[in-house]
Amino acid sequence: MNTKFKSITVAVCLAGLLFAASCKGKTENKNEAATDQTENVEELGKEYTSAYVCPMHCEGSGSEEKGNCPKCGMAYVANEEHVKDGHTHE
Repeated sequence: MNTKFKSITVAVCLAGLLFAASCKGKTENKNEAATDQTENVEELGKEYTSAYVCPMHCEGSGSEEKGNCPKCGMAYVANEEHVKDGHTHE
């Protein structure tokens, strides 16, 4: 094998390793963030965990039935629908 070909092969291999290493870190960070978010939701009050929640998550709001928030007057939304649209609490 000639020297030029060996140099190109080594360069391509190093580039591939660097790319793989950089992608691995991003995947791990996403998984950690998802775990942190799940743990935080479990520690929140009924304004985040009830079947129906205020979109503003006013303190003391949240209900197992449809209605309006006692603090701000906004109509409750189904928590399942509220979270499904990609809404997060970070």
